Amino acid sequence: MHDLLPDWVAVEVAREADYLADLLPEEAAALSARAVASRRREFTAGRSCARRALARLDVHGQPLVPSENRAPVWPQGTTGSITHTAGYCAAAVARRSDLCAVGIDAERRTILPANVRAAICRPEELAWCARRPDEDWWPAVHFSAKEVVFKLWSPIVGTWLDFLDARLTIDVETSEFEAQILPGRLAKSPGAPTTFRGRFHATPDLVRSAGVVTT
Repeated sequence: MHDLLPDWVAVEVAREADYLADLLPEEAAALSARAVASRRREFTAGRSCARRALARLDVHGQPLVPSENRAPVWPQGTTGSITHTAGYCAAAVARRSDLCAVGIDAERRTILPANVRAAICRPEELAWCARRPDEDWWPAVHFSAKEVVFKLWSPIVGTWLDFLDARLTIDVETSEFEAQILPGRLAKSPGAPTTFRGRFHATPDLVRSAGVVTT
């Protein structure tokens, strides 16, 4: 994720030891006893990465418990984002004095089923993807980028944002995206940002996306 974010955002990508790290007591208590092994590994790696990133901001020993929407509650004066998918986990954090929000997301570069594509992409976005017939993984890029948009929207506005509430424009040449929030959603959230921007990178196996909203 370092390549997609400003230098002053602290980023840590999980190593194998992070999946086996110790949780702080408050974090362990927040993890359901019914959580399967894969969920425990992802949760643990995300918290371990986030604490290493926070340490680079001189914030130490703070538990990261999930809020009602499962996003971490970040220590006072900081904001951040965690992402995990099969075989990859990362965290990014920054000081609130530098930005309002940071969002990161990683997804496997797979061909999404038609019903999933329709739930993520607006008709005009599906039409754009259809014009790239030899690259049928572009809906996965939309998925990842819109996850970033939600992670930017949520800490600023404090409400849920649906995939179809944002219209995404992708610049293939620069690997950048822009999301316009649709008027219907903005009417319910006066004063909310209307546009979010970010960057993405796709390999044969993985799609990574990231964005920030500055103060």
